[in-house]
Amino acid sequence: MDEPREVAIARGWLGTPYVHQASTRGAGADCLGLIRGIWREIHGAEPESPPPYSGDWAECGGVEVLWQAALRHLRPVPADAPLAAGQVLLFRMREGAIAKHLGLVSDAEGTRFIHAYTSHGVIESPLTRPWAGRIAARFRFP
Repeated sequence: MDEPREVAIARGWLGTPYVHQASTRGAGADCLGLIRGIWREIHGAEPESPPPYSGDWAECGGVEVLWQAALRHLRPVPADAPLAAGQVLLFRMREGAIAKHLGLVSDAEGTRFIHAYTSHGVIESPLTRPWAGRIAARFRFP
């Protein structure tokens, strides 16, 4: 079975250094930048430009900014649907905190994901129980 286009695109970003607010394959990306880059390759121009944001942008406020943006542009996946390659994962890094990290399921079994992670760049990681427990929502590209 062929891997979904989103996964093939994300694999092309592996090894891209982590650069806050960046979205350039091979030069730099953060987790949002990776998802933005996948969007551009599939759809062309981005539907909106993210405003400047600090590294701790989600630590105060209480507004689910990233979740709201995902709802505007991606298709929600029901919580009871199985994990599947190509799904965008939205993570809540701490219980009760705003969801602020993104990744993409990279295998058919839902055991791995690709994301841009501080100090590591764009990597493929096992979707371990601690990571899976942080998933706040899942989406698909339109």
